[in-house]
Amino acid sequence: MTIPDLMRGVQLVGHGGPEKLVWNPAIPVPVPGPGEALVRVLAAGVNNTDINTRLGWYAREVTGATDAVGSGAGIEAGGWAGALRFPLIQGGDLCGEVVALGPDTAGPAPGSRVTCAINQPMPTGDEPLRFMALGSEYDGAFAQFCRLPADQLFDVSAAPLSDVEIAAIPCAHGTAFNLLTRAGVAAGEHVLITGASGGVGLAAVALARLLGARVTAVASPAKQAAVRDEGAQAVLDRGATPPARSFDAVIDVVGGPGFQGLLDALKPGGRYAVSGAIAGPIVEADLRVIYLSDLTLHGCTFTPRAVFARLIALVNAGRVRPRVSQTYPLAEIARAQADFTAKTHPGKLVLIPPRD
Repeated sequence: MTIPDLMRGVQLVGHGGPEKLVWNPAIPVPVPGPGEALVRVLAAGVNNTDINTRLGWYAREVTGATDAVGSGAGIEAGGWAGALRFPLIQGGDLCGEVVALGPDTAGPAPGSRVTCAINQPMPTGDEPLRFMALGSEYDGAFAQFCRLPADQLFDVSAAPLSDVEIAAIPCAHGTAFNLLTRAGVAAGEHVLITGASGGVGLAAVALARLLGARVTAVASPAKQAAVRDEGAQAVLDRGATPPARSFDAVIDVVGGPGFQGLLDALKPGGRYAVSGAIAGPIVEADLRVIYLSDLTLHGCTFTPRAVFARLIALVNAGRVRPRVSQTYPLAEIARAQADFTAKTHPGKLVLIPPRD
């Protein structure tokens, strides 16, 4: 295809409300350098990470739930790793087509349909961080094109899924598979999954069942049918106290005041893995429960390449199919994020960039 000089997309111009998402019809198309690929975005998923970053929720001074941040005014270091540069193109969930490779670059050939993990490798240097995030430190998928390290792209040309379905996988399923992997969930074990009707939670239910685990999920009554459809054998109402000493592992994306109850729900030797805190990042816990029961706690953000590669192998084999409830034109990102925040739909919401 002929690569244009300019593209359309959404730029985040600062921390705050949806007014900080600005449609720009004349963003320069990035030029791939050595080791990089230029990808035409076919679809891009909506995630908590994008909204949290816009609001500045990752700032240490924010202590409440994600729906209680307010306008985000005055927050400076609101990215997951501190201060961000603006304007920024967000979007960590990508399905795209390779259109060009940089000089002396090996990677999926132009025309290949690809995706990638939200976490990307650090450039060479002495940076203390383990990775950079697509849509945070790297410009992401909320535009017609994005530039990525070619060796981080995974070919999904043969996957029996649509572009929209592929775009629903990287963040939700990548996070969920990493949580399950870090917690060592195995066949025959009993797993408790919080926030089970959201993107990560619903993916965790499906993947835990694929691993042969028995799943008890936590979801609101209106969405429990969708959670059962993904394979949960039992579903608890949000706010319910899970039975004590009943689970081999807890997969948590909620946090908040229910944290101690989740620790109490683990059997001795149980494992707790967390990758979200939508109900609040500040929690209280009885340390005696942790050490007397020999519990292991895992904080999970970085998804190793090997873990993501195993997930993509399942995708290409047709063993993973995400639930997508709604799609939106990219220009309607504010409406999509409002629906996401209102938790109107189970599963994933996906944005479609202009195709011309």
